[in-house]
Amino acid sequence: MKNLCGIDEAGRGPLAGPLVVAGVVLLKEIIGLNDSKKLSEKKREKLFDEIIEKSKYHIVFKSAKEIDDFGISFCIKNSILEIMENLKEFSSSFLMDGNTNFGIQTLQKEIKADAKYSEVSAASILAKVSRDRYMVEISKDYEKFDFKKHKGYGTKAHIEAIKKFGRSDIHRVSYKIKGIDDKEIYKSLF
Repeated sequence: MKNLCGIDEAGRGPLAGPLVVAGVVLLKEIIGLNDSKKLSEKKREKLFDEIIEKSKYHIVFKSAKEIDDFGISFCIKNSILEIMENLKEFSSSFLMDGNTNFGIQTLQKEIKADAKYSEVSAASILAKVSRDRYMVEISKDYEKFDFKKHKGYGTKAHIEAIKKFGRSDIHRVSYKIKGIDDKEIYKSLF
């Protein structure tokens, strides 16, 4: 019997950095799994290594440029299809956290699946930790933005940095920022 493959993403809403989508088929039980947002960073890091050891998994990164060029939904769908292709040997049942299957007929969906199914919890953790590690790693190349603190999300400090320095090459230009982009739109009307 093939096992369930859980799928989840991290980074749908940030102003900078990649979208990360992970798929996980657990081979052994892991204690302590939960929605990554409900776990401390320390707990997520510990579970990340255990998930890698005890599963078949696939992680997909989509850059800010890909998100700008193709849209977030396309990038999520494309990532899910890549995961399904890479893990089909280990699973014929795929479950995504959320309320949409992105038009993929063989993809099941369930709201809060990341808190209900170990496989989706594990995918949530792999996606979140992978993205956070990436943002911390590149932070040294973008010191003005302090990505290691906010991971690209729209915190007050991050928005202030964008106002001061403009967007970097890893910012999503298709994501409009209140207080910045609405002024530019207003200016273009006159």
